[in-house]
Amino acid sequence: MNPFKEYVETLQTAHMEDEFAKFQEEFHKHQRIIIIGNGGSNAVASHISQDYMKFDGKKVSILSDPSMITMLSNDFGYGRAYEKFIEYYAEPETLVILISSSGESENILNCMYHCDRESIDYGILTGFHPFNTLRNRSKKSKWNYHVNSNSYGVVECVHQIFLHGVV
Repeated sequence: MNPFKEYVETLQTAHMEDEFAKFQEEFHKHQRIIIIGNGGSNAVASHISQDYMKFDGKKVSILSDPSMITMLSNDFGYGRAYEKFIEYYAEPETLVILISSSGESENILNCMYHCDRESIDYGILTGFHPFNTLRNRSKKSKWNYHVNSNSYGVVECVHQIFLHGVV
């Protein structure tokens, strides 16, 4: 399939209205936000964190500092690095945004379990298989938005659009 056509078709069938309304409500309720993602999803987190701070005055944290990533990974293992970041940075009334294109990333799953245990509000953004592990095991997420595509680029771009909708 033509890559551009895949972007257009995915957006035409994105059906994000219901989950976006839930996200929008939570976004406006929380002043403190932590955004977690790997690779391209971390780049999405980094980009949107700037807009949330600049345009909405939110206190936003992302894990993008190389020295912190390597310290947390070395001391706690990569599978728990983001979880420990949340543990250190979450304050009362924090909203955590978990982004995993595949919905199978161990470190993002561990963040979800941590948020469930500690009663931290969170929402999830996934793609690929509609019955991915993150989507299926999430019991307390405030929203659970899935992009129906197996392309990292398409999923990441639609997640970016979803997150930008509140700016």
